[in-house]
Amino acid sequence: VQLVESGGGLVRPGGSLRLSCAASGFTFGVYAIGWFRQAPGKEREGVACLSTSNGSSYYASSVRGRFTISSDNAKNTAYLQMNDLKPEDTAVYYCAALEIGLPFTIATIPLPDEFDYWGQGTQVTVSS
Repeated sequence: VQLVESGGGLVRPGGSLRLSCAASGFTFGVYAIGWFRQAPGKEREGVACLSTSNGSSYYASSVRGRFTISSDNAKNTAYLQMNDLKPEDTAVYYCAALEIGLPFTIATIPLPDEFDYWGQGTQVTVSS
């Protein structure tokens, strides 16, 4: 099982990036896919989470309205579209997968310890 993030980089405030999370070794059918971020000296923070079974999603208040999580189940890939980026969005971004096993609706972002699989992370830097 492997998750591989890509799409990070350096962007100016107000800019956009789209992160991708490609999964192998399992299929997306009934998983929660989460995006987390960790800035230096800070705890890992849940940013967004998606139910692959029905597309429901949940966002942290700090990114709601600016970030959009989605998935292409046929490609076993999840995405995080990030718009209107701010310097405080600078962090290493990780995707994670949690096997639920049944169709479900996302109502919150599970804690990091609840996730089964993690990617290696991709750096996002927002700076002028």
